[in-house]
Amino acid sequence: MTYAILQSGGHQHKAEPGSVVLMQKLEAEVGSEVTFDEVLVVSKDGKTVVGDPYVKKAQVTGTVIQQGRGRKLRIFKYKPKRNYKRQYGHRQSFSAVRIDEIKT
Repeated sequence: MTYAILQSGGHQHKAEPGSVVLMQKLEAEVGSEVTFDEVLVVSKDGKTVVGDPYVKKAQVTGTVIQQGRGRKLRIFKYKPKRNYKRQYGHRQSFSAVRIDEIKT
């Protein structure tokens, strides 16, 4: 089983060939290929390589299959007996990336 842990947008994602990873919005068109150079861990054929901080010469390539926005999060603040109520919402943009290949 081959997998890699990559860093994108301040978050870490586990990537396996053929899997779909949801990550923060990337500035790429749907159908375009993206390459991630910030690979933290690579595991291939039972051998695991941990980077310091990144694995040298390791890349993960994928294809952007969707750009979208997640479900709405509703935030409600309330303080009893103080007549204080605030409500607002937020929808986070995301990119769905299909992992094609892990190069070491």
